[in-house]
Amino acid sequence: MMRSVGTLTRADLAEAINRKVGLSRAESLALVESILDRMSGAMTDGENVKISGFGTFILRDKNERVGRNPKTGIEVPITPRRVLTFRASQILKDRILTA
Repeated sequence: MMRSVGTLTRADLAEAINRKVGLSRAESLALVESILDRMSGAMTDGENVKISGFGTFILRDKNERVGRNPKTGIEVPITPRRVLTFRASQILKDRILTA
């Protein structure tokens, strides 16, 4: 049975860096922000982001297509859009699924 244990935040990541690496809290938070900025900047530029042993953030451009309203059955156009998905690495999957 899965249990909810909360949310990992930027502050939590910075605290872990502070404890393990010894950077100040401000430096640790700046490092976390820098990594997240680089990742989001790459995705904004259309790049996928792969973190070895963790997973890949994948951008896909979806074409316009016809969808159907499930309540009424009326066909409606779905506009083209870009979607972001995350594909976990096998290492991460193995770690999560055996926890």
